[in-house]
Amino acid sequence: MKHLIPELEALKRRLPPHQDGVLVLPALRRIQEDRGFIADEDIDGLVEWLGIPRIQVEEVLSFYSMLRRAPVGAWHLQVCHNVSCSMHGAERLLAHLEERLGIACGETTADGRFTLSTVECLGACGGAPVVRVNEAYREALSVEAVDALLEELAGAAPPDTPGGWV
Repeated sequence: MKHLIPELEALKRRLPPHQDGVLVLPALRRIQEDRGFIADEDIDGLVEWLGIPRIQVEEVLSFYSMLRRAPVGAWHLQVCHNVSCSMHGAERLLAHLEERLGIACGETTADGRFTLSTVECLGACGGAPVVRVNEAYREALSVEAVDALLEELAGAAPPDTPGGWV
């Protein structure tokens, strides 16, 4: 995290005095872009740099599903399982993905290409069921569409950073 301090300091200078707490989310996002996830030492460094309680950072990490505490595969598949997606077959898609990838939800394939997880809500209820692939949403998915997605990702070059932009 230390090498990001000059960049974060520039952002900090744009804020009114004593508003350092608003930097938690953008700083965490930038750390994740750099490392691929947010490690404990990153949290320690951010707490020290901002002079805020650790719980303030932990709250942000636990609220936002796009922030990761552990490394993920090159392709991070997050299945929305909120009400709308569940009613449109999200659990069926999740079970199918587990079978096709040979992993359980929360795991990464042995080759490091895929991580599978669930997310509470992706806010795209009109396109249910929804899967987020890294940062891109895939909506109105069927089992056949999931199979086509896996074929597409299997043939694609992994992004530069694990779980990075698609």
